[in-house]
Amino acid sequence: MQIDEELTLKKLEVFLAFMRSGSLSKAAAELNTSNVSVHRAIHSLESALRCPLFKREGRNLIPLESAFVLEERAQLLVKDVVETVRQTREAAGFSAERFKLGALYSLTVKTVPQLIMGLKLRRSELNIDLILGSNVDLLYKLKNMELDAILISLDDSLINPDCEQLLLFADDIFLAVPADSPFAEQAEVDLADLRDATFITLTQGFATHRDSARVFGQAGFEPNVGMQVNDIFTLLSMVSSGVGYALLPGRVAAVYENRIRLIPLQARYRLQQQIGVVFLKAKERDPNLLALVAECRMYSARYRPQSERLTDR
Repeated sequence: MQIDEELTLKKLEVFLAFMRSGSLSKAAAELNTSNVSVHRAIHSLESALRCPLFKREGRNLIPLESAFVLEERAQLLVKDVVETVRQTREAAGFSAERFKLGALYSLTVKTVPQLIMGLKLRRSELNIDLILGSNVDLLYKLKNMELDAILISLDDSLINPDCEQLLLFADDIFLAVPADSPFAEQAEVDLADLRDATFITLTQGFATHRDSARVFGQAGFEPNVGMQVNDIFTLLSMVSSGVGYALLPGRVAAVYENRIRLIPLQARYRLQQQIGVVFLKAKERDPNLLALVAECRMYSARYRPQSERLTDR
């Protein structure tokens, strides 16, 4: 048996509204339509099914057994269709109940908590998964649809035409030293003076590893790397313990602030990281992503870089 083209989900929804309310006027009010439209939809439904659903008693429609059978089955059908649409959109990353946000470790000091709080205020029902990693790893996961958006250091070599990006703030690179270091009280440092010092770096793939290499290149020497670590907080711990120096972004200043000093580099070595949110253009209309982008715009408007506060001291 072929399904009549007049048998639509919309008419089933009208029918279910009438069965719930028991009157044309109440069903019309629920659906924000007219009594005539409700009556026409029910009559059309009977024609499509080729069987009566109601008997007429004056102006009243009295449900037949067929109406109760249809009500039971239609409720399941509509519920299944709604769930099918939800799962389909979720598989495509649109309006999912979970939002997968990737971020650099260093951004969890301030930026990530503020953005998540703002996003939860906008979409309180949303569950947020936070995945931390390097620039390279996060971008790979974004392109493979494993993440909905990422907060990373922007770099033209890492972004492709399929991605959109929004700048949040710019962050200077500093020399991180223990609080008791001879450099701790200097207003700025000539990186060339540390040619023989021991440095700690992040592993390849992290934005700070990439930018540190650029700064060392400007200073004209290869650093003596005593240790490489996989997250910035371990690196900070090593610096605070006197294991070595490091080049780090100003946003981590609040971590170990009594045990570490971030010293500005001389102007010829200065480099800024451009921190922003990146997402796929294919998802730019997703309501969850639109909420994050709106929150990022607000954050960007009120943000004053940590580097400015350090320079003011």
